[in-house]
Amino acid sequence: MAADYYQTLGVARDATPEEIKRAYRRLARELHPDVNPDPSTHEKFKDVTAAYEVLSDPRKRQMYDLGHDPRAGAGGGSGAAGFGAENLFEDLMNSFFGGGGGGASRGPKPRTRRGQDALLRVEVDLSEAVFGTEKEITVDTAVGCPTCHGGGTADGASLVPCPMCRGRGEVQNVQRTFLGQVMTARACPQCQGYGTLNPSPCPECAGDGRVRTRQTIKVEVPPGVETGTRLLLSGQGEVGPGSGPAGDVYVEIIQKPHPIFERQGNDLHVQLSIPMTAAALGTVIPLQTLDGEQKIDVRAGTQSGSVQTLRGLGAAKLQRSGRGDLHVHIDVVTPTKLDTAQRELIEQLAVLRDEEHVEPSVAEHPTGLFSRIKEAFSGK
Repeated sequence: MAADYYQTLGVARDATPEEIKRAYRRLARELHPDVNPDPSTHEKFKDVTAAYEVLSDPRKRQMYDLGHDPRAGAGGGSGAAGFGAENLFEDLMNSFFGGGGGGASRGPKPRTRRGQDALLRVEVDLSEAVFGTEKEITVDTAVGCPTCHGGGTADGASLVPCPMCRGRGEVQNVQRTFLGQVMTARACPQCQGYGTLNPSPCPECAGDGRVRTRQTIKVEVPPGVETGTRLLLSGQGEVGPGSGPAGDVYVEIIQKPHPIFERQGNDLHVQLSIPMTAAALGTVIPLQTLDGEQKIDVRAGTQSGSVQTLRGLGAAKLQRSGRGDLHVHIDVVTPTKLDTAQRELIEQLAVLRDEEHVEPSVAEHPTGLFSRIKEAFSGK
């Protein structure tokens, strides 16, 4: 290196950034042309400023410590336009560790590219999730430009080779480094790596080859979906630049809560409250299910917490045959307000059943609704 920047500033090679800043300020006060008119100090001030420019920047300082002066290529040097000295360290790393440098030609990148994928969310109610449905969703997307048909050029115009890279899409630069001569390659700054220029872009799409629009997409929701299920609509996403292949649309299902039924996997659960007398005497109660009205046969002596299972009335099994079950949980309601006649009748019943004085008994395994649901799943 022609100059020792540390010596120019009068600091050690392990000087801290604060020490470098103080040294520069001290020398700048002595050598600045506004303070010292002596022409011989002007060049010294330029050297001090150059040293501070390198050593105050961590990246430039690292390059300098590795043996390369970051200012050696300032102004373009012998390399192609667009290559600054600040990027040499990155170029070196790319050259030796497979970052795409080293002079290996990658060629121009295509103007036609695949469109982006999209994720949309659709809400369905329980019956739609169980039996399937068709939904229409409106999306903002991109389609091929109808004016230039994806070419991106105005009528009668065409792309021309880039004069800077001569159609290669990249420019190369040779630098002398402490490792020897290194050739690096980068995307051409004039054509952004395409290898061609578009002097007359299409007025409709501004050269992109596609335009924004709003479309309606039909979504076939199969039976058995639930919250979190994702459906793939292949090729129904936005068209890529240059009227490239369309991306995909992923539709995520959100199942809305139902006021009566609770879904657990493919099974449905419902809680049915009946009066104490109906549980004691037995009865038949109509229940409106997703499949229509069903008769629930409540047998005499039914206890609170009993579960009746209606086979095949649950949710469809996604991409499989068959359906889950509907579990009806019986809740026996004890009256809280009794008039005089009702109380007398219950007291007479207690006498007849010898239940005037009840000895309490504690169940060994008390269970609630959620435990009963768990037992219904496990088949206990």
